[in-house]
Amino acid sequence: PKGAIEVLKNKKISAFENDDERNAYIAQAEEEYKEKFANPFVAASKGYIDSVIEPSETRKYIIHALEVSGHKDAGMPRKKHGIPPF
Repeated sequence: PKGAIEVLKNKKISAFENDDERNAYIAQAEEEYKEKFANPFVAASKGYIDSVIEPSETRKYIIHALEVSGHKDAGMPRKKHGIPPF
């Protein structure tokens, strides 16, 4: 968020003459950015990701995914046509 704010709000940040005001504005803008964009729940609500899991549940989800896909058969369909003569 800090790098994004420095790029997106560069003109407004450089307009501050007081360092305390500048730092306060940057901190406030970073929090707004985190709430709007750097949040997995926002991405999940828009359908960009399937679900948000807690770090303590990661192992359980990985084990389940491996068990489900462990017996998967990825067979290819037969060719319908051979290579035509040229």
